[in-house]
Amino acid sequence: MLVPFGSLRERFWRGPILFPETDVRKTSLFIRLGVWSMNSYSFSPAGRGYGIRVNEDAFEKEARPMAELANTTTAPSRIVVTGGSSGIGLAVARHYAAEGAVVGIIGRSDERLARARAELAGEPGDVRTAAADVGDESALTAAVRDLGDELGGIDLLVCSAGIDGEMGAACEEVTTDSFREVLDVNVVGAFVAVRTAIPFLKESPCGSVVLIGSDSGFVSVPGMLAYNASKGALVQLTRALAVELHDAHGIRVNSVCPSIVDTPLAREGLGVESFEHVDYPVQSAEDIAWSVAYLASPRSRAVNGVNLLSDFGYTGRSSFPA
Repeated sequence: MLVPFGSLRERFWRGPILFPETDVRKTSLFIRLGVWSMNSYSFSPAGRGYGIRVNEDAFEKEARPMAELANTTTAPSRIVVTGGSSGIGLAVARHYAAEGAVVGIIGRSDERLARARAELAGEPGDVRTAAADVGDESALTAAVRDLGDELGGIDLLVCSAGIDGEMGAACEEVTTDSFREVLDVNVVGAFVAVRTAIPFLKESPCGSVVLIGSDSGFVSVPGMLAYNASKGALVQLTRALAVELHDAHGIRVNSVCPSIVDTPLAREGLGVESFEHVDYPVQSAEDIAWSVAYLASPRSRAVNGVNLLSDFGYTGRSSFPA
C-alpha cells in the first residue's frame, strides 16, 4: 500500500513535516505521525513527490489509535509487585488490596511472603505470592509469568525490589562483585520484570509500570556508590521504557524517586532503630504507595516517562547559604 505524504498529513499531522529529498528504502527508523506510529514502511517515489510504502498488516497490528492508548475509565485491578513482602512494596500491595484488587507479590523469602499474606488477609482484595530472587533472571521470569497467568493478566507492574550494597564504603573499598550485585538487582531485575510482563500489559486496557527509584538518582552522598549508580540508571531506564512501550503498546512507564523512607532496608542501611528523632524529613511507605497510585491512575493518562521526585523539595534547593 502506497500512502502519499499529503494524505497522511491531512489525516494525522498537526504541524509542518520535513522530508528528505532522497529515496530511503527499508529503513528501520520509527516515524511518528500524529496519533499513529509505524515501524514497517519504506520511502519510495509516488508520482509527484514522495510517499510511504506501508506494510498493511504491520500497520494494523502496530499502530493503535490514541483512544486505545489513553483509557480514562479503567483503573488497575491486577497488580504485580516485586519486593512486595516488606517496605514500600508491601505498602503498595496493601493499598491495592484495600481497594479490592487482586495483587501478586514477589519476594525472596517464603517466610516473609507468608507473613505479608497474613498481614493483608483482612483486606477485601485477593493476594497471591511467588518466591523469587530478583537477581535470578530465570526465577524472576517464572514468577512474573506465573502470577500474570494466575491473576488473569497484569494491569500494573510495580518494581520495588532493591538492595543498597556496601553502605559507607569508600570507592576503593567497594568490591566489583558487590557493585555488580546492586546493579543486577536494582536495574537488571527491573528490566527483566518489565520485559516479562509486556505480553500481559499489552492486553490490559490500562497497562502501566511504576519503578521505585530514589532521590539518589539525582543527588549523591559519599559511601553509597553502587546504590547511587543504580538509581541513576533507573531514571534513564524509566524514560527509555516509556518511549519504547507507549506508542507501540499503550503502556505507560514512570518512577517514584523518594528521599528517606521509613522501611526496614533504610533503617538497616543507616544503622538506626527508628527515625523518630532524626533532624531530617522522613516519609512513610504509605506515602510512596499513594504516589504509585497517582502515577498508575487512569486520570494520569498523559503522565509517561516521569521520574517523580518525592523529597520535600530538597533537590530544588540552592547550595547558597541564604
